[in-house]
Amino acid sequence: MHPWFTASAPPRVLAHRGLVTATDAADGIVENSFAAVTSAHAAGAAYVESDCHITSDGEVVLFHDVDLRRVTGDPRPIAHVTLQELDDLMSSRGGLVTLRQALETFPGLRFNIDVKAAAAAVPAGRIIAAHAERVLLTSFDDDRRHTALRAATVGSARPATSAGSRTVARFLAAASLRSITMARRALVGVDALQVPERQGPMRIVSPRSVELAHALGVEVHVWTVNDAARMSTLLDWGVDGIVTDVADVALDVVATRSSTPPRAGG
Repeated sequence: MHPWFTASAPPRVLAHRGLVTATDAADGIVENSFAAVTSAHAAGAAYVESDCHITSDGEVVLFHDVDLRRVTGDPRPIAHVTLQELDDLMSSRGGLVTLRQALETFPGLRFNIDVKAAAAAVPAGRIIAAHAERVLLTSFDDDRRHTALRAATVGSARPATSAGSRTVARFLAAASLRSITMARRALVGVDALQVPERQGPMRIVSPRSVELAHALGVEVHVWTVNDAARMSTLLDWGVDGIVTDVADVALDVVATRSSTPPRAGG
C-alpha cells in the first residue's frame, strides 16, 4: 500500500478544494484558498483534494479553473497573471496558496493534486517529488498525468496516482465485458479510480465496478458527493473514498456509521 493511503482507514473523506462553510462563504472565503485548506484540516480531514495551474512567472498554484472569472471576477487566464497579481486578488478571499506552500505548511495532510494545465505538469511533479509519500497525483489527461508522475518520481519513490479519463474508459469497457484480464491491464500502475457516480446517463459506480476494482487492489473514490444519504449509499456499496465540498458533513457520516452497532442478523 502506498503511504498516501495510511493517513486513515477507509472510508476516506477527501475535502474537495478544501472546506468552505456557509459562514466562510459569507465572509468571502473561496475554494482552494489557504483558509479553505486550513478549515478542512481543522475539521479533521486527513485528505485535501485540490487542483493546480501555473502562473505567468512559473509558480504552481492551487486553483481549479483556467481563468479567474468565476472565483475573482477577473477574466484573465491564470497563465497570464503573475504570482503577485494572483496573491493580491486572493488576499481578501482566504489567501492564495501555492502547491509548495500547501505541502510545506500542512505536513500532516495528504494531498490529492489534479494537474489542470499541461505547462504545470513538470513543475508540479518536481515540487511533489520531495513529498511523494503523501501525495496522490492525477489528471483527467493520462499523458499529462504520466508526465507529472515522471517528474515526481525519484528512484523507487513515487506519488500514488489515480486513473485519467482514457484509463477509466478502458476499465469500464472491461467491466461491461466482465473481463478481469482487461481490467487488470487497464489499471496497471493505478492506485485509485476517482470517478463521478454517473457521467450523464451512464452509470460509472456500481457495486459490481467497485468489486472489480477491489479485486485488482484499486480503491474507488467518488466525486463530488454532497448529500449525506447518497454518501451512505455509496459507502454501502463499498466505495473507499468520498470527495466532497462538505467534508464536515462527510466526516460525521463516516463517524456515525463506525459507531453504529451492527443490526441483528447483519
